[in-house]
Amino acid sequence: MTHDLHLLEEILILLVTSLPIAFLCKRLKLPVIVGFIITGVVIGPYGLGLIKDSTAVELLAEIGVVLLLFTVGLELSLRRVLELKRLVLLGGGLQVLLTTALVTGVAYWLGRPVNQAIFFGFLLALSSTAIVLKSYVDRAEIDSPHGRAGVGILLFQDLCLVPMMLLAPILGGQQGSSAGGVVIILATAFGAIAAIVIAARVVVPRALHQIIRLRSPEVFVIFIVLVSLGTSWITAQFGLSLALGAFIAGLVLSESEYSHQIVADILPFRDVFNSIFFMSIGMLLSLSFLWNNPGTVLWLSGVVIISKVLLTLFSVRLLGYSLRVSTMAALGIAQVGEFSFILAKVGLGHGLLSGDDYQRFLAIAIVSMIATPFLIAAAPRIGYGVQSLLSPDSALEPSMMGFAAKAQELVGHVIIVGYGLNGRNLSRVLGRVGISYVVVELNAELVRSASAEGVPVRYGDSTRREVLHAVNFERARILVLAISDPIAARRTVAIAREMNPHIHIIVRTRYMAELSDLYELGANQVIPEEFETSIEIFSRVLREFGIARQAINREIEEIRREGYQMLRLPSLSTVELGDIAGALGAASTETLVIGRGDFACGKTLNQLDLRRITGATVVAVIRDSQTEINPGGEFKLETDDIVVLLGSPEQIEMATETITREAT
Repeated sequence: MTHDLHLLEEILILLVTSLPIAFLCKRLKLPVIVGFIITGVVIGPYGLGLIKDSTAVELLAEIGVVLLLFTVGLELSLRRVLELKRLVLLGGGLQVLLTTALVTGVAYWLGRPVNQAIFFGFLLALSSTAIVLKSYVDRAEIDSPHGRAGVGILLFQDLCLVPMMLLAPILGGQQGSSAGGVVIILATAFGAIAAIVIAARVVVPRALHQIIRLRSPEVFVIFIVLVSLGTSWITAQFGLSLALGAFIAGLVLSESEYSHQIVADILPFRDVFNSIFFMSIGMLLSLSFLWNNPGTVLWLSGVVIISKVLLTLFSVRLLGYSLRVSTMAALGIAQVGEFSFILAKVGLGHGLLSGDDYQRFLAIAIVSMIATPFLIAAAPRIGYGVQSLLSPDSALEPSMMGFAAKAQELVGHVIIVGYGLNGRNLSRVLGRVGISYVVVELNAELVRSASAEGVPVRYGDSTRREVLHAVNFERARILVLAISDPIAARRTVAIAREMNPHIHIIVRTRYMAELSDLYELGANQVIPEEFETSIEIFSRVLREFGIARQAINREIEEIRREGYQMLRLPSLSTVELGDIAGALGAASTETLVIGRGDFACGKTLNQLDLRRITGATVVAVIRDSQTEINPGGEFKLETDDIVVLLGSPEQIEMATETITREAT
């Protein structure tokens, strides 16, 4: 009972101390993960000593690692890997290989054994998926070119954790060091993994289907936790790690149609245990070591960050991305990752790290993680600064001058920046109606495929004046920005307005928050996907209630004319659903036939002016079995026309009297 109370006390200490530090981190716009690590440093055995024995906490942290890798496996579906296959396999593979090789070479040159040197390379090759993804999502940069490049490399790094953990015991010399022994061990491990995957793919889906039929959320969650922990236990029986088993379980379930529900149910457990994991990492850092070696820690941290930036920049640049995008992606993943902590604990157990090495690694990793939000925030300025140092004809920045001669022939054309879904659709329409256009795209692979289809597309970064000049921007009529990069969009609008004050600039953005900045920079029209989706939803809802299309379109155009102000003004009164239902219920329709002697016979709708006089609206006129929907003001009513009126009963009654009264 005393032990149970002791564990409860430790958990309470963790929660009480983590809340104010996490709150402070949020106020400073730092990742909460950094706050958890700092919490562990402060309350751990080497800090204030509020928790002197972290054994129980480390047990909870182990569960956190299992759930973390389980959700990573769920989100790391094979479908997603295939979507980013070039970035994942080539970009990620090159980054991990170069980083591991460089660190191994430097460590061996400094006198470390080869096995230790290779393990150091493993540790520093990984970056923090949790911190980087959270930062990109908060900054709305997850779908930007540098965001996609960073995510692709991080996916490959996550996959590399599996072979790295398998190789750690071999590098430690505890499972044989001969080539034959290494092959046998790896073959046995991968054979066990393959058997687990096959068994899980056969058994788990069938069992999951039966669980779903019970329609019990509690049983569903219990089954998912059982699969995660059960697979972890099985892999441990084969001498592999618990975390590896959880990762495999997540991968197996990622292809299930229930994967999103699984993530939603497991997420709260994962977040709680993950916070404990990061706090437990902070507890391991010796403040005395940090105090006695501040210069060494900061110097090594700087070397690690700069080295990872240069190697990642080189890897992404080789894939055809611009220097700006490559620099921003490299700055984003320049830190040491959370999975490196897991790997370091494995290496410590196998003698690959000494106590000082372990403390040195923890200090470097924590410093690099704390620096990450600042590096990502500064990445746009650094990226543009690096790019401005190079001319378009530099060996590091490809030229568009080969296209310049052709572009000079274009006058009054449309420049489309971005060849994603919106850019492709726009280019097809412009091509069909015969309007000249040119596409500027940063993705070299897209440029090649579009060029093969005959699309006038050129590689280039729209934030560069030289690139815009090369597509004869000064003589263009319209600039359309269809990119998922808010930073590049703002900079392009500013440069475009300066280069051509008369050009019409249309910007597609994802969020309403971008509107004011883009308009202030000189955009003529900003189309936020977030709001356009809401327009489509409410228009379809109103159609289901029978509201005339003309009335719906009028409301939509009114909103757009006001520059979306209706949804941005905090003083706008909320329309209750009951009010809408009441208004719809009060409206009615009526049909009447125009007689030969009626007042309306031979008169136009403008002359009748029914809307102003009575409040009712003519929504349709049927003549000779042909229906004229929403007739214009110049439409003349004739004998035997059937008029459809919309309005309240009182308005329709007044309109009927006006239409059918005797002509004078």
